[in-house]
Amino acid sequence: MALTPVPVALKALLESVPGPTAADTLPLARCAGRVLAQDIAALRTQPPFPNSAMDGYAVRGADMEAGKALRVIGESAAGRGFGGAVGAGEAVRIFTGAPMPEGADTILIQEDADGVGSAEITVRVPAATGKFLRPAGLDFRQGDALLSAGRVLDSAALGLAAAAGHPALSVRRKPRIAILATGDELVAPGQTVGPDQIVASNSFALIALVEKAGGEALDLGIARDDHPDLSAKIAAAREAQADALITLGGASVGAHDLVQEALTRAGMELGFWKIAMRPGKPMMTGRLGPMVVVGLPGNPVSSIVCGHLFVLPLIEALLGMEDPARDRSVPALLGKDMPANDEREDYVRSDLERSAAGWRALPFDRQDSSMLGTLARARCLTIRPAHAPAAKAGDPCRVLLLR
Repeated sequence: MALTPVPVALKALLESVPGPTAADTLPLARCAGRVLAQDIAALRTQPPFPNSAMDGYAVRGADMEAGKALRVIGESAAGRGFGGAVGAGEAVRIFTGAPMPEGADTILIQEDADGVGSAEITVRVPAATGKFLRPAGLDFRQGDALLSAGRVLDSAALGLAAAAGHPALSVRRKPRIAILATGDELVAPGQTVGPDQIVASNSFALIALVEKAGGEALDLGIARDDHPDLSAKIAAAREAQADALITLGGASVGAHDLVQEALTRAGMELGFWKIAMRPGKPMMTGRLGPMVVVGLPGNPVSSIVCGHLFVLPLIEALLGMEDPARDRSVPALLGKDMPANDEREDYVRSDLERSAAGWRALPFDRQDSSMLGTLARARCLTIRPAHAPAAKAGDPCRVLLLR
């Protein structure tokens, strides 16, 4: 069977997504980190009135002459404006954010006036007409488009939505991602480990990755290498109405690799199997009704690398985010010589350091796909394209940032 190139595999996976998750309306205070389901427009104008950008005096630009005396007729503070009007030779003491009184068109900052705090001030440094005045609608006006669907609601977006008058927002439901570890050799952390067993780790890594990306992880535990247990766990994912099922291990061709067969028996339509990448070759995808299926390799590093390359874009697609298939790599320079590559795109665990010429990627010498310690130390994955020729230290490369 020919190996599927990474971009082709990712495109096929994202095309298998039936659509974004349904929308929920949540109070603004509960929307942090969620993804906007509908475009929003301003319900009000901000600022709603002309106001001062500085502490000083609201004056007429026509009165701005060095040495000219102005009579102070009142005060305008935030939340408590001056009700009268400013006439010739007059000024109103004003503070940052306070409404601009009628008749005034300029702010004389207090540093440029003599006699601050008294009933009369003198212009020491004249202000240009309109200086330090914020007009109504400087930020936005009622009806202006502000945020587009697919936007992650970070602090700036939430602040904007609040200022625009939205008490609640329509956001995408968190995708439910069922995670199933498989294999007789696995035991949960804290349990007694038999002489031929290892502690399960992949599921914890994938749960963290899913939840950081905005999904809701459903841990299905560990399925043994037999069809009844696998079938029961697959049925549990369907009953939970998971948007995607991620299996860990058992998708290869060994006598005990039963995951693909169990999924096929359950009705899965196989998308593709085996990818031209290292680590992560024995990966598969499919559809089980509306549920997207991703079968990740059992090796810990392979599953996590595939998680970054495929699971994160899958979650973004389920959230309706823009361009989940985009290139997430950034440019860097190789920090050491690299040999020529074969037909599989290589994702090499590497450290990353800043140099005068830019980022330098420093691949680790040992790259076995079972070595989680190396991955935990890695700041990036150095990408070596399929059939890449040998490269020297200092040559340009692309890296996928991990942290």
